[in-house]
Amino acid sequence: MPERLRAPLVITLLLASVVTQACADDAAQPDASIDELKAAAATADAQREEASGQVKSTTEQLQQIERELLDLRRELKKAQQDLKSAEENLPKQQEAVKAAETAKTAATEAKTAADQALADAQQRATEAATKATEAEKAATDAATAVAETEKALTAAKASVDATMPKVDTLMASLETIQGNLTAASEKLETLTSAWVSKQQTVERALREAGEWVSFSEEVAPVFNQRCVACHNTRTAKGRLNMESYSGLMKGGESGEIIDPGDGELSTLCVMVEDGSMPKDADPLTEEQIALVKRWVELGAKLDAGVDPNKPLIRIMPKQPQPTPPEAYNVTLPVTAVELNPDGSVLATSGYHEVLLWNTSDGSLIRRISNIAERITDLDFHPDGDRLAIAAGTPGQMGEALIVKTSDGSVVKELITVEDAMFGIAFSPDGSKVVACGADRAIRVFDVETGEELNVIEDHADWVMDIAWSPDGTKLASASRDKTAKVFDASTGDAVVTFNKHGDVVFGVTFLPDGNTIATSGRDKMIRLWTTEKGDQTREIGGYGNDVFQVAALPDGRLISCSADKTARLHTSADGKEVRKFEGNNDWIFVVTAHPETARLVTGSYDGEIRLWNLDSGEVVLSFKAAPGLEQVSAQVTP
Repeated sequence: MPERLRAPLVITLLLASVVTQACADDAAQPDASIDELKAAAATADAQREEASGQVKSTTEQLQQIERELLDLRRELKKAQQDLKSAEENLPKQQEAVKAAETAKTAATEAKTAADQALADAQQRATEAATKATEAEKAATDAATAVAETEKALTAAKASVDATMPKVDTLMASLETIQGNLTAASEKLETLTSAWVSKQQTVERALREAGEWVSFSEEVAPVFNQRCVACHNTRTAKGRLNMESYSGLMKGGESGEIIDPGDGELSTLCVMVEDGSMPKDADPLTEEQIALVKRWVELGAKLDAGVDPNKPLIRIMPKQPQPTPPEAYNVTLPVTAVELNPDGSVLATSGYHEVLLWNTSDGSLIRRISNIAERITDLDFHPDGDRLAIAAGTPGQMGEALIVKTSDGSVVKELITVEDAMFGIAFSPDGSKVVACGADRAIRVFDVETGEELNVIEDHADWVMDIAWSPDGTKLASASRDKTAKVFDASTGDAVVTFNKHGDVVFGVTFLPDGNTIATSGRDKMIRLWTTEKGDQTREIGGYGNDVFQVAALPDGRLISCSADKTARLHTSADGKEVRKFEGNNDWIFVVTAHPETARLVTGSYDGEIRLWNLDSGEVVLSFKAAPGLEQVSAQVTP
């Protein structure tokens, strides 16, 4: 209902109530007297007046309420307008607050930075002042030093002028002295040689008289065979190193073990006699014990002309090796194969011997014996008549030598070491030969003289294989320390190390370009890498087991062999497998090839030699590398 109609309606309702009441009273007393009627009218009038007053009062109250209501509406409208304005202004104020906070933060950071900059500037100013002071002092000192130097220079010039004649005189004297020194050295060498010769004559006479025991020829072989395995540079039990005469005489952690002249109470003699040495092994024989005691009794002397610091294995005479059986009862693993330059002769490993076979029919040509137990590598000289051999009796000795294939005679005994040799190779021009082995060393020798030209000791474990670059200037090695390396062949300096195999590296070869190397290993991979930085350029997989050997042919193809009983031919340019040579019954340890005659040779763990047609993959000839053993030969293709 509209507000403007509400007050009249209230008044109308009040009047209607009064009139209704009066009418009701009149109706109730129709027969009343006039006085009574007047009284009733007066009462009604009083009631009317009272009602009128109430209406007026109520109307005034209503008007007052309406005025207050109107004021409230005005205030409400103003409040609504203010609220709307506040709502509209709130985001702006919030943004202003945010901006103010950002500005405050920035200002705080700026103040902090400014304070820090001021502190830094003050520090720099202090440092600059200090440096300026120091510089001023340094300048003064330098000026003083210059003056002193100039003074010293003047004095030095005067001294030089005075000394030059003396220098000339001394130079002349020096030349004379150098000549005298050379003459004296030559004389010393001559006298030493003469003394050694005479002393050796004395020693031989004493030996014939039973008054001399040769350390190098008689005692050293005993110690090398029975003692050095536990008392050497790497494993010196009780801190006793018996690898050399000087080490032996030095003694161990308990002091000297030899008292020259006392064969009864010297510690060494007591321990070998009561069997406490060698420990955990068979005792020395009575003859060996008597020999050692007699040597000590005679003064424990070293033979004339023998270097006391050299390992026993290198001062004692080469010990004769066991004679191979005339006829083999069983086969042995083939650990080395090599074809001569024209492909007509195949050299293979045997037991304490190298076997030479005719490649046309597998017939045995020659047996070259008196070699260490296991033949581990072979390489023909370019002249075809000399063969380099790496061999060893594990844990006892290793050797590298050159023999003549025409008669089996030894041309050069290059070196004898304390453990097996594993690899050997002639340089491309045939003037040098390199060998490597379990002593972690790579040794380069002059072929004609047998002189050791260089020793490279850069690997941390056995060196398994070695190869020359095509131009003969570099060497590449493969090692059990999980790396392959490149060295300068003349200086022995390391050029680069390759360690991507992550396991033992067995084989190594240079590709014909001389800039790329292929290596093979226990990770079942052939990896190609550069000689300059050792960056891997390709990997060749697909093998089921260790890859023992890899070799490069002149056209860049690679041949390899594996414990998965296969040999393979790959192209190095793309790593593609050209051919797989299958059919062996055991691991294939070694492989070699002769492209001119299209022959590939494999040697396996079960002793079988197979000659394959390199182009077709067919077996040409197969036999057991065991003289006297019944052979089953398969001539498949001509």
